[in-house]
Amino acid sequence: MNLKFDQIASIVFLAIGILVVVESQKISSSAYGSTIGPSTFPMGLGILLIGLSVLLFIETIQNKKTYKIVEEHEDFKSPNYKRFVIIFLSALGYVLLLDVLGYLITTFVFLVIGFQALERGKILTSIIIAAVFSSVIYFGFVNVLGGSLPGLPF
Repeated sequence: MNLKFDQIASIVFLAIGILVVVESQKISSSAYGSTIGPSTFPMGLGILLIGLSVLLFIETIQNKKTYKIVEEHEDFKSPNYKRFVIIFLSALGYVLLLDVLGYLITTFVFLVIGFQALERGKILTSIIIAAVFSSVIYFGFVNVLGGSLPGLPF
């Protein structure tokens, strides 16, 4: 637990949540007369992110003493900014390359990078899990639910 990091993270996630809600308004609100459209899910996630970030900020303000006690009694390490930057940059790359490379490739690469950033080693396990997850979600969404995702680049 790091008070300053949690406060900064809550502000950053609040800004991202607001951005998601604002940008989701640009997506069409309904599909074929349905009340639930393509903008519903992103807007809901944005609202959830805003709510959770506000709760985190309130918690950090209310529990300053608890943060200090925990930092003094635990073998406290500073936040791992390297992992955060790796995952943030890979998420940014995911968003930018999704239309270019398609869902399967970008999701697979993003998951492998994320798994390796969080826990080094076990590269084969990371590759298998990322491949299975990407494929199952893609084929399930496209074939079972009839949705559309960016396909392969070729």
